[in-house]
Amino acid sequence: MIKRDFSSFLLYAFSFLLLSEWLRPIEQLTETNHIEMFFIFIVISFALSYLHLKWIWNYSVKTLFILYAINQLHYEVGLFDLTWITAFFRDIMDNFRVLTARNWNDLSNEFRTLLFFILLWLMVYLINYWILNRKRIFIFFFMTLVYITVLDTFTPYIAKFAIVRTVVAGFAVMGMLTFYRIVQKENVSTEPTYLRKWMVPLAVMISLSVVVGIAAPKAASIWPDPVPYFTANNDKVPEDKASSVNRIGYGTNDAELGGPFIGDNNRVFQYEGNGKNYWKMETKDVYTGKGWLASGTTPITFRQEDLVPVFSVPDTVETIKESSRVVTSPEYNYNFLMYPAGISKVLKMLPEGNRYEIDTTNERISLFSNDNVPAVPQVFTVEFERPKYKASDLVRTTSYDPTIINEEFYQRYTLLPENLPPRVKELAEEITATKTNWFDKAKAVESYFGRSAFTYDQKNVAVPDTEDEYVDQFLFETKRGYCDNFSSSMAVMLRTLGIPTRWVKGFTGGDFLQYSDETSGAQIYEVTNNNAHSWVEVYFPNQGWVPFEPTKGFSNEIIINYGANGQSSSNNQETSPAPVKKPQKEEIEEPDKTNDSKSFFDVKRIWEETKLFLKNNWKRIVFIIVIAAAVVGILYRIRGKWVPYSLLVIYRFKKKDENISAAYLALLEQFERYGLKRKENQTLRKYARYIDSFFSTREMSQLTAIYENYLYHQQLPKGAWKESHELWENLIKKTIA
Repeated sequence: MIKRDFSSFLLYAFSFLLLSEWLRPIEQLTETNHIEMFFIFIVISFALSYLHLKWIWNYSVKTLFILYAINQLHYEVGLFDLTWITAFFRDIMDNFRVLTARNWNDLSNEFRTLLFFILLWLMVYLINYWILNRKRIFIFFFMTLVYITVLDTFTPYIAKFAIVRTVVAGFAVMGMLTFYRIVQKENVSTEPTYLRKWMVPLAVMISLSVVVGIAAPKAASIWPDPVPYFTANNDKVPEDKASSVNRIGYGTNDAELGGPFIGDNNRVFQYEGNGKNYWKMETKDVYTGKGWLASGTTPITFRQEDLVPVFSVPDTVETIKESSRVVTSPEYNYNFLMYPAGISKVLKMLPEGNRYEIDTTNERISLFSNDNVPAVPQVFTVEFERPKYKASDLVRTTSYDPTIINEEFYQRYTLLPENLPPRVKELAEEITATKTNWFDKAKAVESYFGRSAFTYDQKNVAVPDTEDEYVDQFLFETKRGYCDNFSSSMAVMLRTLGIPTRWVKGFTGGDFLQYSDETSGAQIYEVTNNNAHSWVEVYFPNQGWVPFEPTKGFSNEIIINYGANGQSSSNNQETSPAPVKKPQKEEIEEPDKTNDSKSFFDVKRIWEETKLFLKNNWKRIVFIIVIAAAVVGILYRIRGKWVPYSLLVIYRFKKKDENISAAYLALLEQFERYGLKRKENQTLRKYARYIDSFFSTREMSQLTAIYENYLYHQQLPKGAWKESHELWENLIKKTIA
């Protein structure tokens, strides 16, 4: 078994780097979130292997972490609440039945997470087996290189630096294992000096190879990039779109939708408010069969603190007045404002002295300087009215009434292209056959996309060919896509039923960061490019534009009262509490602050604050722990250079004769560290003679005689320690490595 020392620590660290390269592309290429949990798991697994803990402790720690991770990722209740554990084990039993039926797509997210943890557990076990028993890791190193190079070639993942990291870590591990194999086979010395003579040339060789490889000129590729080639053939990507994969984020051109994109976690803005909101950027009203356009432009200028001339929530709808403060990212370069539904005013804008312009056709708010130059908003506050709809009011509209809805308005928001395949309307009529009013029909279509036949996917998404219709292709052929596919399909299907709809672009509510302070309870959220989103608004004559969320895995934040007793829910017809399962990423709402006792010893409050602190600062904490562990490791590795000096300082100020006992034992420890270990059954006098012969001195024998005198008589002549202190110092200095 490999000893626990600094070199073996490096061996495990490089092995961790190799395995981490398998995890890095997963978050970008799949729907897997919270990848940091899996990184932490493999760190714990390698640490337990390095410490050589007994299997019972090893298995217990890993199992507890897996349960903790699943609780954090998929359940809202606490870790020690038995309700989630019961639900989780019931879910495992259900998934075993799904496995026996070979319905792989129906596995739950919790069970998939468990399987992934088990897979990582097995991977770490195999790496430990290769390291400890076989002392070979070339196969895993080779498989890692093949894995990342294939992903680099055939997916949007860019493995330029991953290949360099893998080569460095792989050659380092193979070089160290070669040293251990030679030591084991030839039974040679394993002193640190021999290891150093092996490792220094290895490090130089790897460094030179990497530097030369990076600096050397590269030949141009013989074949074109295969990613757009295969995308063009499999998903019918037009040639003008086959050159690249788009990056997620807000854009103004929606004339041709479809195609894959890659994630972008760069911040767009932060906002402070009383809860999550969807943030609108604009709406589109003309569906072309390929994408969305605005039917025209009708700009209106207004000033700060004026009522925003946008289609407001009717007076018949109860509202809650709220405000949010928005701070955009320095990288945000549009002059458009993001705003919640029901916006009434824009306040406290930075930069100051600007004018606002809203295009009432697409409801996009733009910021201009007084010189009519587009200005990027930096900080501003929006006042808005959050509507509280009543289901009894929403279900009143059953058909188009020209005396209530303007005919031109109605035609505009029910317009469809002439070449729309009839089966789209037939499907919409089939879904809503039992519904009699617009609201129930809209809810039926919205719920239809939650079926297992539809898959939310950002990568394997088709682009319609010239003969394909965007919505028809998604509904009947691919059934795979992201928000644009789902929202466009719902809007078009409702239009085939004569229900006015429009397509909305903007951002979801983002991720909770922290509370703004301890008293107000206001929350701060961060919105990134990954939160770019589209949804549907349906027009009801007595309620205005009401948002709907058809995209699978998403849920908007509207409040609808479904009962006569005044109970409300957020876009959910069931008035009973939701299961303990956590919703999908965009559904997660942060808990409100409780009004419990403010006692200093309020355990619940302290626990919640601790969890919030860990959630907001876990990356920093992990970084500090890693740095601290590295510092401790380095100090331990070079302890021969600083521990003797520390002992010299400590005992220089001790004057009592009794100190000779502790000083002598400390000297024995330093000799053992130095490599002059005392043998079993070897007396102190023989050991002292061995030390003297090694250093060609008689100081150890003299000091040992004084120590034995104290050991047997428990006293020394006055001043004995002062006289022998010089002997002790001379011997301690000889142990400095």
